[in-house]
Amino acid sequence: MIAFRIPAIRHSLLREVAPCLRTSQRRWAQVHDIRFVASHRKPDDVFEKYREKLARKAKEEGLSDVEELKVAYKENIQKQRDEAINTVLPSSTSSSSFPPRPLPPIQTEASAEQALSGIKPSFNKPSKPNGVKTLSSYIDIEKTRKLPQKEIEQIWRLRHAHNPQSLCAVIPEPTYNRIVATAKSHPQFILPIPREGKGAEMHFLEWTFPTPTTVTVIFTHLAEYRLRGEYSQPHTIVSHHTDLADSKGLVLLQGSVTEGRGVSVEEGKWLLMCLQKFYTAGHGNDGRKRLLEQFTRGDFAFEINKLLEEAEKIT
Repeated sequence: MIAFRIPAIRHSLLREVAPCLRTSQRRWAQVHDIRFVASHRKPDDVFEKYREKLARKAKEEGLSDVEELKVAYKENIQKQRDEAINTVLPSSTSSSSFPPRPLPPIQTEASAEQALSGIKPSFNKPSKPNGVKTLSSYIDIEKTRKLPQKEIEQIWRLRHAHNPQSLCAVIPEPTYNRIVATAKSHPQFILPIPREGKGAEMHFLEWTFPTPTTVTVIFTHLAEYRLRGEYSQPHTIVSHHTDLADSKGLVLLQGSVTEGRGVSVEEGKWLLMCLQKFYTAGHGNDGRKRLLEQFTRGDFAFEINKLLEEAEKIT
């Protein structure tokens, strides 16, 4: 297997003395190999941080305390989250599966402690189906069933070609089945986006299962997710539609990258390619499978530099 490997920078966080670093550099890439330190921050930490501002807001609204403010705005908050999750724009042309695209080596200053701090796993928690766009929102399913696979792929890409912020793919059913089976065991994970000369930026992904035929993946900047938790705004949302899986052996993917959220469409495609690599793991790559399992368990053995190494591999 061909891989672009990153030289490790070894040091320990568990000693009482300051760590001694040994740096090694290839081109512009530099990786700090930092051990994972599990941290389980309570969701209430976000409210504690902004409690004073919330208290002022409650007073302005004529409410007695922050708890009444939360109750008063609960419906509005949920509505905005549903809209953010379910407002998926059409997508652009793409290959039938996620095309591999080699990227430059990665550097990162992020530790696994920083990466995972505040992330609380939620296993297979279904989102509300209200407002979810199913496949019937885009095509006539019954008429499409009568078409050959090649024509369905062409129609699907053309259907989403007008939006420059879009993502689009057609996935063979066996590949999708492996991906979704892994997603049910590992509904949350982190993936890197390389930034040339600036290192790697971490992104948090979460799977949701809003309808029997629609499976959605939400991508959020990890830094924002750690700060705002469930109130963070995703930058990329993609949905897998399985309506034609049984009859045509195809799963149709569509989604969009929100403009102005710090992620380009090409970077959105890179995240989807990485997602497919990791969520089909176990079929020739035990390293990626091990990282998924370590992340889900909150294992001390989880290493960011290993994540970067696996993400960079071409296959």
